[in-house]
Amino acid sequence: MTESALEFSHVSFAYAVPEGGQQGTDVLANITFSVPEGSFTILSGQNGSGKTTLLRLAKPELAPHGRFSGTISLFGRPIDALSPAESASGIGYVFQDPESQIVCDTVWHELAFGLENLGSTQEEMCQRIAETCYFFGIDSWFRKRTSELSGGQKQILALASLMVMRPRLLLLDEPTSMLDPLAAKTFLGLLWRMNQELGITVIVATHDPAMLAPYADRAFTLSAGGMLAETEARALAEAPSALSGMAAVHPAAAGVAAELERVYQRYATRAPWVLRDLSFAVPERSFSVLLGGNGLGKSTALSVLAGIASVQHGKARNAHAKMQAFLPQNPRALFEKPSISEELLEWGPSVGYDRKEALEVLETLGLPRDEAFLARHPYDVSGGQEELLAIAKLLLTKPEILLLDEPTTGLDRSSKRRLAAALQKVQEAGMTIVCATHDTELVRALANTVTLIFDGGAAVSTDAESFLSRSWLWGHR
Repeated sequence: MTESALEFSHVSFAYAVPEGGQQGTDVLANITFSVPEGSFTILSGQNGSGKTTLLRLAKPELAPHGRFSGTISLFGRPIDALSPAESASGIGYVFQDPESQIVCDTVWHELAFGLENLGSTQEEMCQRIAETCYFFGIDSWFRKRTSELSGGQKQILALASLMVMRPRLLLLDEPTSMLDPLAAKTFLGLLWRMNQELGITVIVATHDPAMLAPYADRAFTLSAGGMLAETEARALAEAPSALSGMAAVHPAAAGVAAELERVYQRYATRAPWVLRDLSFAVPERSFSVLLGGNGLGKSTALSVLAGIASVQHGKARNAHAKMQAFLPQNPRALFEKPSISEELLEWGPSVGYDRKEALEVLETLGLPRDEAFLARHPYDVSGGQEELLAIAKLLLTKPEILLLDEPTTGLDRSSKRRLAAALQKVQEAGMTIVCATHDTELVRALANTVTLIFDGGAAVSTDAESFLSRSWLWGHR
């Protein structure tokens, strides 16, 4: 009989609330399930259903504070009986954003960091690092600075820095949500090899189960209210696109809302150029998309349009700079208040909206409106809910141009469709939208124009229909 790698027995959990506040409701309710050793398991569910909470409870160092009941076991041992060293080496945890996991300035030091903390010998460290680099193909960038790596390389490094400690169980929280399609495929291929060739038990929380379904042998779905149900992994691969049936809004012929003309940009005097002779125009009232692989300049181009990043050479024009809203890749950069309610109303007095309008925007985006949710700290919700909350805050300002950096990160199917519908509505009302994304569904459903950034410049900048008809990557359904 195969041993259980991870077992939850009658687990319930509710987050702690501020003193004097309402008692939080259960995020997880009487969860009972087990994952056999060697399994590749998918954990899916709507934003806020408790996927991240469940994973964090299985990693003692990351377990959230709150009301807990039930038992969790790792390979037959109660998880609260594990020593810190046993937890660190036996359970690997990969975050959605590798930036929050990488702590060292060079690749080789990042790989050695965990082993140094575990007190490994020099000989053992050298062997483990060499074997890990061989398996993950890190040899060519072993001595690079971590700041020089692409998003895909950073996520591979985050995974490799855990694998060097030889964990038996890997927990991954939305590990591909910030990766371009090819980087995501590379990452999942490595994950599958670890499962198949090394026998590592893998549990992945994801908002895109269809992408992971071909690799999985088991799947569970969390519903709102914290209930868990086993599902058929194969069926997940056959789900239609979340944005199927949606068609781009074609704006009336108008002028140019924003443009870059032969722009060069870099972040230090002697650093490589991030943008190199980049030119493209954003038509008024359009949904314009910036495409390209991780680390190739999409976010930088968006920051230049917003006036956040400086231009060394060339010209950047934004006709609506005084009435713009900018969503950074990390939505937490927009949060300053201790509660969601205060966060939403922060700009109300200066912009001219009230609590009723704020709640209506929450409803449009599918976020809860109850007092318990509004009283929570913005950091204490799911990654997808953070994303939607940040977008809600920006939409309340009624900008003339909306600049979005990866707006569908961490969103489940329902939330993505709600967001797409909301963006279509404001575009129809006259708003210009510029979106840096690797979400192929979003491109096919909403884009009017596409600029493909490569090697710092525009490989092509054209209407979406022409681009997709010629594309073997983004045009494939």
